[in-house]
Amino acid sequence: MGSIVLVVRLVLADVRRHRVQAAMLLLAVTVATATMALGLSLRGVSDALYEQTRAATAGPDVVALSGDTGPAVTSALASLADDPEVVAHHGPYRIVYATLTARGSTSSPVVVHGFAETPGAVDRPLVTSGRWVRSGGAVLERGFATALGVGVGDRVTIAGRSYPVVGIAVTAATSIYPWAAQIGPGGGPSDYSGLAWMTRPDARRLAASHDLPVTSAIDLKLRDPAATEAFMDAHSGLGIRVTFQPWQFKAEQDTVILRDAQPILVVGSWLLSFLAITGVAALAAGRAVEQTRRAGLLKAVGATPGLITAVLFTEYLALALLADALGLMVAHLAMPAIASPTASRIGDAAGPDGATVVAATVLAVAVAVLSTLRPTLRAMRTATVTALTATAHQPRHRPWLTALSALLPTPLLLGLRLTARRPGRAVLQACSSATSVIAIAALLTLHAQPERGYGLDGSSVLPNLRGEHDRGLMLAVTILLIALAVVNTVTLTWTTAMEARANMAVARTLGATPAQITAGLSAAQLLPGLPGALIGIPLGIGLLSLFAAPNAADPPSAWLLGAALATVLVTAALTALPARLAARRPVAQALSAETA
Repeated sequence: MGSIVLVVRLVLADVRRHRVQAAMLLLAVTVATATMALGLSLRGVSDALYEQTRAATAGPDVVALSGDTGPAVTSALASLADDPEVVAHHGPYRIVYATLTARGSTSSPVVVHGFAETPGAVDRPLVTSGRWVRSGGAVLERGFATALGVGVGDRVTIAGRSYPVVGIAVTAATSIYPWAAQIGPGGGPSDYSGLAWMTRPDARRLAASHDLPVTSAIDLKLRDPAATEAFMDAHSGLGIRVTFQPWQFKAEQDTVILRDAQPILVVGSWLLSFLAITGVAALAAGRAVEQTRRAGLLKAVGATPGLITAVLFTEYLALALLADALGLMVAHLAMPAIASPTASRIGDAAGPDGATVVAATVLAVAVAVLSTLRPTLRAMRTATVTALTATAHQPRHRPWLTALSALLPTPLLLGLRLTARRPGRAVLQACSSATSVIAIAALLTLHAQPERGYGLDGSSVLPNLRGEHDRGLMLAVTILLIALAVVNTVTLTWTTAMEARANMAVARTLGATPAQITAGLSAAQLLPGLPGALIGIPLGIGLLSLFAAPNAADPPSAWLLGAALATVLVTAALTALPARLAARRPVAQALSAETA
């Protein structure tokens, strides 16, 4: 128990001394685990929302639709309700294809269902605002109304006639907006459509007065909801053209709008995890000398190797687990907005499940372990006397580097020497730049794809929900990646400056100015950052191509080259401040710190 208390006290004291580093670790791991948890939690969330909506609205197990009309069609559809496996039904009823205009300018195809003023046992739309249909009024499906920006009390024009919106409702009898049509006129393919309800007489008058296409439909509730395939096979020879849509099809159709969201979040979490490891590794490397001295002190007072390892690892591991908890909390709070881009379903989107929690926790632990393993092993392997007198690692002397750098301007000379003497640090910076450009290139590629809106002519009269949702997620992930890359760049620059303060002080005694020192420290990040940015372009396009359609459009080359150039320029700007602060440190103070 005494050892545990000692470890806790030492860890808390170290966290208090390094608040900024602790905050950076929390930020990096929280962002990575939250993104991964969101991506993994999207599995099955559409099914859960559909099931909740289906239960609340008495959704049918099978919907039978015919593009033909007339007494024979109505009679054939009604005969389906006589099957012994059918326990309840609604209809047959009319579906009228029309055009709806809202706010005088926004137009969209709409299917109008003619319903009774008192809903039956099957397909009872749930009114979420206002009231159910009445003569002369219309009820709009909630996802459709949200896209239009229409509420109860507003007026819409359907096939040239104005109707007041008396209610907003949801249903599980059709797919989510914008796939409410189910089938098109005459049984053909359907277009993006919204859904509205009217009384049966109003729907009949609407179709007759404007000679609009009409489809007949009936909703069926089966004794065994899982036996939809057998039921449809048994009635394949009904004698009329009929399309059966089981509830399983509608549940699967709901997932279409989130088809690309999970890859964006999961792959984004991989990239964010990589940046988190890069940033935390830079922090750990910057504290390597301090940790080595700390291990030496603990050895000197009799601490065992296990206790020393626990002290060195526990700080990063505890912060990573705290960040994991924060990330899971963020994922739980953000899940409703991400899981339901359309308002066509009701219910609560479940947060991260057990498997997701385990995966996010493993990620957080991996970031902590992979980032601190090398500095910890180095501290443990260093002899006690050596550890107590440890100074910054002095790189090996390379004559060829000296001969080459002597021909260069002073800033480039200093930058090249710093880069070559710390190849691992250079690789981290290159990877950080490449990761940022990968995300930007993927975002630009996604924005270059043509997107069909939900307007009558394919224009963006109403925005494409799936496309906008994917772009929004991609933009959010890219912003997070850039934010972590910014933190990493500043961290790498400051760490490099602290480790090279003796060399930079010597350079100043030989005539280098603070401006040249600043430029040299910035160059040390730019030299590996430039090839990293260029490599990120094809990697970003290739990464998105794994999930894009075969005929996906490529973004203009100017966009991609501009992204790489902007990344390099931003890196230069970000390195200027920490490099300038390090370069202004007095020479005598820097040299005395190394010899103390």
